[in-house]
Amino acid sequence: MLDLDLKSLRLFVAVCDHRNIRQAAADEHIEPSAISKRIAQLEAMLGTALLDRGRRGVVPTVAGQALLEHARTVMFTLGRIEAETADLGAHVHGQVRLVASASAIAEALLDDIAAFLRESAHRAIRVDIEERHSADVLRLVRDGAAALGVCWDNLDFGSLSQVPYRQDELVLAVHPDHPLAGRPSVRYVDTLGYEQVGLPPSSAVTRLLERTAAREGRRVLWRVVVSNIDAAFRVVVAGLAITVLPAQVGAFYEKHFGLRLVPLAEPWARRRFSISFKDRNSLSLAAQLMLDHLSRGTGTKPG
Repeated sequence: MLDLDLKSLRLFVAVCDHRNIRQAAADEHIEPSAISKRIAQLEAMLGTALLDRGRRGVVPTVAGQALLEHARTVMFTLGRIEAETADLGAHVHGQVRLVASASAIAEALLDDIAAFLRESAHRAIRVDIEERHSADVLRLVRDGAAALGVCWDNLDFGSLSQVPYRQDELVLAVHPDHPLAGRPSVRYVDTLGYEQVGLPPSSAVTRLLERTAAREGRRVLWRVVVSNIDAAFRVVVAGLAITVLPAQVGAFYEKHFGLRLVPLAEPWARRRFSISFKDRNSLSLAAQLMLDHLSRGTGTKPG
């Protein structure tokens, strides 16, 4: 294994950022000759040129670009290590990894977590949040890769514990000029003659809509598939398609972009999210505190 010097990597990144050894040296408070020597040592160790040198400065070679990407990752990781160990010295109470579905994150979850972190007793707690599809949320919690998961409660939670979180409502979002814009409500089957924009096939909402259409012997006319909820609403704003997505997020686009949100006359349109976890006693104190905060007001005490 190569014994790469971290300071040399940091100086190499600085040179690539400045595209100039002299400017990088001034920024790093080191002589240009010292930087040149360190880069020469890196090139000798790796057996390849890392910089193309010209009168206007330097640019990384193909090999240099590959090293630059890895060096940036190393610097980022070291920064995280430094920050987290410093926090531990300042009496951090713990770190919580939470995974959640796109709908949960797009609605109230981030606000709820922000409120949790603003409480003086929780200021030393760190939270990592990752967006995943609902099935992946449960898998990561089950495998122990995340302490808490937030997703739609219509899935099979198996051996996982769960408590209710929040409710939302799915609505039909249409351009104001669309034929369905003036309806007081609509059944989903009545939307199937129009082109729609949806989330990826593995998302819970997309699977629900596909199943609902199949029960009617129909199929959804997907015109566009996008990666997130905001993008879907923007497609509707452009008048390209209609979509079924959460009313709480759609309210912003209704207010600022004039979209029409039409209630869905479907029993599945009202949803409840749940917080999943393996076992309360196996959770860290920080995760238990967050679980209690998120489930507060649901009428259910986490078990």
